Amino acid sequence: MTAAESGTYNDFTQINLGGLTRDGEDGVSEVSYIILDVLDELQLLQPQASVHISTKTPERFLKYACSVIRHGSGYPSVFNSDAVFMEQLGMGKTVQDARTGGTSGCVETGSFGKEAYILHGYLNVPKVLELTLNNGVDPLTGKQVGIATGDPLGFTSFDDLYGAFEKQLNYVVETKIKADNYIQRMFAQYAPAPYLSVLIEGCIDSGRDYYNGGPKYNSDYIQCCGIGTVTDSLSALKKHVYEEGTVTMQDLLQALKDNWQGHEPLRQTIWNRTPFFGNDDEYADVIMQRVYETLLDTIDGRNSPKGPTYHVNMLSTTCHIYFGKMLGATPNGRFARVPQSDGTSPEHGADRNGPTAVVKSLSKMDQLKSGGTLLNQRFLPSVLAGDGGLDKMAKLIRTYFNLGGHHVQFNVVDTETLRKAQKNPEAYRGLLVRVAGYSDYFVDLDEHHQEEIIARTTQESF
Repeated sequence: MTAAESGTYNDFTQINLGGLTRDGEDGVSEVSYIILDVLDELQLLQPQASVHISTKTPERFLKYACSVIRHGSGYPSVFNSDAVFMEQLGMGKTVQDARTGGTSGCVETGSFGKEAYILHGYLNVPKVLELTLNNGVDPLTGKQVGIATGDPLGFTSFDDLYGAFEKQLNYVVETKIKADNYIQRMFAQYAPAPYLSVLIEGCIDSGRDYYNGGPKYNSDYIQCCGIGTVTDSLSALKKHVYEEGTVTMQDLLQALKDNWQGHEPLRQTIWNRTPFFGNDDEYADVIMQRVYETLLDTIDGRNSPKGPTYHVNMLSTTCHIYFGKMLGATPNGRFARVPQSDGTSPEHGADRNGPTAVVKSLSKMDQLKSGGTLLNQRFLPSVLAGDGGLDKMAKLIRTYFNLGGHHVQFNVVDTETLRKAQKNPEAYRGLLVRVAGYSDYFVDLDEHHQEEIIARTTQESF
């Protein structure tokens, strides 16, 4: 399953650079620059660095990190250390513990050495909408896997449809958490981690294992995937079916069933005349906010065997590719079995107003309520050329973080280079690209993961 879902997989070893000290001061040192130099020179697959940028971080360090990013290895990834701090406070950490925490894995936030923050797998949110549009039946298998939430042909308003989506989501989350809690109890009883428990604060004092609520802090995360795809699909339904009446629900469902074959004029209308997420368009962004709040309301504070420890993470790693294979055509014009949107990034090709519009759309998500969000961006190398390119990249990052963004990472490579690497992999053995919360050698990825990176919107200007 891991091989099918990821294609390749590394161990997500992340070194946090910069950020804040436990006293709340700038944490950048000469060692921060040295590590960036070494990683840039050696082009290592692992470990990989992240830079943590606060309002106290000197501009010199941010631009130095941007100069490394510009070389195209996909790292360092960039985090908002002020947001990471506030996220941890919101989940009950003390000020000192929040400052000595950071990020690990892809984008996950935790208090290092004091917390068990367990990831419980991925939630295919666009699939939940697909089940809603088919009264709980998976159209790819014909099986009733969800609950019956009503024939969509009988929905008279967008709110009727959205209410059915909420019911379907609640059922899926309840089912998932019920299974996850069983697994947690089994780990606590039959697969303890005594060595890890000795190293984590709280386990010795409480006399309880790492997997049994022993650490000082305990968090359980469900990673929600496809916010761009589900937002754009709901936007298309709201605008074309319920507000303008330019297409009937029956005709749209038939087009999805046919994977848009024979319905290309309708698909083009939806693809070109629907407000899509990632363009600083209030129509779509309000729908994104509603979906995000629904995910929080459905997941946040749910009980595990350790208490009300469940929270939301907004990352997909590479599951958006696998989940896309398990998903039929969607109302936003997407074809069946192709990748859905990754992390909190817009749907591929749907963001048409440049990177500043992307970060403005994302800023409308209250990211401090999550345990992490992931944003991918791809730039042409020419856009970042010279001192002017570095200045613009640094300002984009500062702007996003001033607006409350948690994380952003970059691929700096043109499509022509990626296509050449596909045709002649031996000549491009050292080509690193940002896949998810990690970089990997492009030629080691399978075709599905290579094509997904190529399909990401290429930003040609700021």
